[in-house]
Amino acid sequence: MRQYTEAEIVEQLREPDRQREAFAMVVNMYGEKLYWYIRKMVLDHEDANDLLQNTFLKAWTGIDYFRGDAKLSTWLYKIAINECITFLNKQRNQQNVSIEEGDGFLAERLKGDTYFDGDEAQMKLQRAILSLPEKQRLVFNMKYFDEMKYDDMSEVLGTSVGALKASYHHAVKKIEEFLSRES
Repeated sequence: MRQYTEAEIVEQLREPDRQREAFAMVVNMYGEKLYWYIRKMVLDHEDANDLLQNTFLKAWTGIDYFRGDAKLSTWLYKIAINECITFLNKQRNQQNVSIEEGDGFLAERLKGDTYFDGDEAQMKLQRAILSLPEKQRLVFNMKYFDEMKYDDMSEVLGTSVGALKASYHHAVKKIEEFLSRES
């Protein structure tokens, strides 16, 4: 099967008779990457699957509004991030946890997640990442796990490259401090 470029897929998305087929290519091209990005934010497999479906549903219903100013992948990441933030805020409200307290409650849920196959070191890393403020966690996950370029992150998050570099640097320092305290 022929691999299409993002530009070719966007072109096909604009054609009503090819839109469904093109969107299936979008899901195929970005589904796994977005799943793992979302999963790193919410940790739970079921929640990540639900949020991924919500992301693609919002993308499908809003595809006619995609102007192509940014890359399609950037647009999808923005939708996924908004879905994650909404979900996490809802979870915090249900748990009566403030943003300042962090998302440690997610680490507790991770322990019971049958899909989590990490060892104790992986669990420590996840707890360290969860101790970060939300914005730093977003930046850390994008840079460390997804190896996203700062320019692309800047488009997704609407933040300057310099601020993102600083945020990533602070996140790494906090994670190192957390892990050294845990050892």
